[in-house]
Amino acid sequence: MDVSNLLAAQASKFQSVTVEKDTPLDVDAGFLTVTDHNPIDEDSYRSNLEEYLKSTARDGIQALVAALYVLPTESSVDGSFAKLPPPTTQLPRAKPLPKPKPLTKWEKFAAAKGIQKKRRDKKIWDEEKQEWVNRWGRDGKNKEKEDQWIHEVKANADVDFDPAQEARNERKSRVAKNERQRLQNLARAQAAQSEREQRKEELEKTLAATRTSTASMGKFDKKLEGDKKIRGVKRKFDPTEVSAEKEKQASLAVLSQLDGDAKRAKIEKGTGDDVVNVRKAIRAVSKGKGGVALGREVSKRSKDSGKSKRGKR
Repeated sequence: MDVSNLLAAQASKFQSVTVEKDTPLDVDAGFLTVTDHNPIDEDSYRSNLEEYLKSTARDGIQALVAALYVLPTESSVDGSFAKLPPPTTQLPRAKPLPKPKPLTKWEKFAAAKGIQKKRRDKKIWDEEKQEWVNRWGRDGKNKEKEDQWIHEVKANADVDFDPAQEARNERKSRVAKNERQRLQNLARAQAAQSEREQRKEELEKTLAATRTSTASMGKFDKKLEGDKKIRGVKRKFDPTEVSAEKEKQASLAVLSQLDGDAKRAKIEKGTGDDVVNVRKAIRAVSKGKGGVALGREVSKRSKDSGKSKRGKR
């Protein structure tokens, strides 16, 4: 029995997994994108647009799936995952390149003189111990004179002179001096403006207010030579690119607000956990008899209690 015709008919129902085009498709597995650089077939596009779009999309997806099956996989509890390679497509920047920040006077002076900012290390090499020790703090190198076992004392020193205590006092005085200088620098930086600077700032504010006090808010006024442009309110927009952690925090903040509004609305409607359901409470106390029967029973009990009190008198 010749089954070649049956096999050919069955195979014709399924399309080939290989995509053959004049210009090969550009597959970027890192971004999971496929770019087709082939020109559009106008006859197929005009005759049957829907079929042409489906065929083009099918070829792109088939090429992407074939590229994914070639990638190395990693097994996990949820199944196998393909490790995507780094993207090859160069995406344009959302914002222009930042301009270089101009150097300050000190930075220019330091560059001209070859001065480099170098932070002192916390550790220092001790030649005697042959190990790295702290420069300050516990077991610091600055306490070496206080802890050494022998000291050189001058001949005219007092009888009760303690070289270790003297070294400690000198170290404490240096620490106090540094702290005093630090506080002076802070006070100098936070000092109030001089009377001349305050007056100048007030004049600038008054001048800016008068320039915008006309009917056109200063837009059509005559500009004097040397007048600076009035700076308006500078609007600050959120960056278009944020980290995943900040985006997560913003989403959680929105969800927490929605949760609070839902609970608040639930309590206002009387369906919250803190609101007593009167109908349910009456049904439970009256054992299903209802509010009318419960009222009669309560009034009957009150009458019986009144009679018993009068009888006792």
